[in-house]
Amino acid sequence: MSADTKVVVITGASQGIGEGLVGGYLARGYRVVANSRSITADAYGGEVLAVAGDIADPAVAARVVGDAVARFGRVDTLVNNAGIFLSRPFTEYTEADFIRKVSVNLAGFFYVSQAAVRQMLAQGGGGHIVNMTTTLVGQPVRGVPSALASLTKGGLDAVTRSLAIEYADRGIRVNAVAPGNVKTPMHAHDPLDALAAMHPLGRMGEVREIVDAVLYLESAAFVTGETLHVDGGAHAGHW
Repeated sequence: MSADTKVVVITGASQGIGEGLVGGYLARGYRVVANSRSITADAYGGEVLAVAGDIADPAVAARVVGDAVARFGRVDTLVNNAGIFLSRPFTEYTEADFIRKVSVNLAGFFYVSQAAVRQMLAQGGGGHIVNMTTTLVGQPVRGVPSALASLTKGGLDAVTRSLAIEYADRGIRVNAVAPGNVKTPMHAHDPLDALAAMHPLGRMGEVREIVDAVLYLESAAFVTGETLHVDGGAHAGHW
């Protein structure tokens, strides 16, 4: 492997958008470190370093970055893709719901991002972090109660800009992608026509369209602190 070969860490990488991101970065010639709770060592035919475990656990987060450095010598990009969505009326969320959302969506960002930034700084600076949020942060939808998504993914949206400013002079860019409804296994049992109708363009997004957005940000060296909406126009307002 060339010393110039870049290395990306992707969380939530076993299916859906995460699986698409693995393929997208491999096609770009990156070495890929993929994490999820259920991922197996032989995932992706051995092309990828798979690190299983709950990314909300600080020990797992440290291991993901540590294994990346041990195998490939560096970390250039982190895509914080792991996350969950629970839609319930606000007063019906349980304590368990709250703890689970905060654990996956916030702790699952916090520890691995800290470890990745420390590694990027140790390499002399430079790097990229992409956070996966949701269009519902900026444009809630009546009939889709999403308070915990706003609370947690909204935090990721805000911290994207905060970290972009904090580390701009060290060459570390921080961006976010805010998808609408995307055709993934998460929606396997949902009414797809109704989900499509939530977007002005009248359809759901495809995994490849989210991957394209992340890869655009990867190449956009003059872009940082940006939240890129890939939501069929849903963020633009009511229609």
